[in-house]
Amino acid sequence: MRVLVFDPFHGASGDMITAALLDCGADRERVACAMRAVVAEPTVETVTRAGIQAVKVHTRATPAHRSLDDVYKRLDDAAPHVPPEALAMAHRVFSRINAAEEEVHGARVHFHEVGADDAIADVIGACTALATLRVGGVAVLPLALGSGTATGSHGTFPIPAPATVAILKGSGLVTMQGNDEGELCTPTGAALLAEFSSVEAADLGGYTIQAVGYGAGSRDTPHSPNVLRAMVVETTGTPGELPQDTVDILETNVDDASGEVIGEALARFMAAGARDASAMPVIMKKGRPGYLVTVITLPEISAGLARLMARELGTLGVRRIPVVHRFVAERTITDVEVEIAGHKKNLPVKCGWMDGRIYTLKAEFDTARDWAVELDLPVRDVLRAIEDAAWNQVRNHQKSTGPGDR
Repeated sequence: MRVLVFDPFHGASGDMITAALLDCGADRERVACAMRAVVAEPTVETVTRAGIQAVKVHTRATPAHRSLDDVYKRLDDAAPHVPPEALAMAHRVFSRINAAEEEVHGARVHFHEVGADDAIADVIGACTALATLRVGGVAVLPLALGSGTATGSHGTFPIPAPATVAILKGSGLVTMQGNDEGELCTPTGAALLAEFSSVEAADLGGYTIQAVGYGAGSRDTPHSPNVLRAMVVETTGTPGELPQDTVDILETNVDDASGEVIGEALARFMAAGARDASAMPVIMKKGRPGYLVTVITLPEISAGLARLMARELGTLGVRRIPVVHRFVAERTITDVEVEIAGHKKNLPVKCGWMDGRIYTLKAEFDTARDWAVELDLPVRDVLRAIEDAAWNQVRNHQKSTGPGDR
């Protein structure tokens, strides 16, 4: 499986993550286009940090204080220039930050540093860069946090910042103090890595390194490279039991919301970080028709999603079934060349793996829909053509390499 590995031995910030992914081979034009939707043309340059060449990204934006809704509006305004999966991920990153800020400062907080246009551009840039790399998972090695104190909009605070600690709590990321004083990991950096992380570093096993990138921070300390390293690797795992993770299940019954409201609510739950969201028609007390709304989420953001469910649906209670173990098939996204009526295009397909073989695959709907509009064809015909081409590619690959060999 193709995996992205972050090695934040000197911490992480939003611009360092974006820069490291660009140095790893992310699509620079698509990233720049996404960031331009929020700030002026970003500058990308090569710098040196303690003898290591690295990429540095400059956004040059002015400070701003914004609520979560304000930030969401900035993200939504940028939607035409950002891949849909990257935009949804950016929403989830700021949902994590907002939950942490509310935990530290109370409800209805305003973002300060993390709500400025440069932070929003960094998040959009990092999410877009990750989407263009087309990896099947992300692992994060131990994250350096720093020590000492710093001064921000709320005055002097200890390092790591309270919001950073709140974001990392329950994320599963392994942390360490690091060798340098100062804030090595920012709240934005912590939220991005927590959102990206999908593979336990301890479970990586052996791998071959395919690409390496370094993202530079602003400081240039002479004896310690202020860089974040990212690597694209191909794992060499062996067949075996399906991997597992844990999720919370949130449920509530609703009998006073229309189908349109339910549908919009499900979309907002997914944008806020839910792993899945669904609604099932049920008969409630006194024979009233209603819906059973179910949301599957990672445990660390279940409280925030329960609040969102109550707000969007007007429900007075949300049931939480905590820490449910689930089996998760290994998945990758690969590009497949498809030809329809003389027109050729490379389109993404999501593949599910079991015992070293692809056992299921599905075309990504948004890109298939866009090409169907371009070709003036039914979407179902384009989806079928993409998946047929993908299965042909799988069969040809297996013939040439043997079963179970990637």
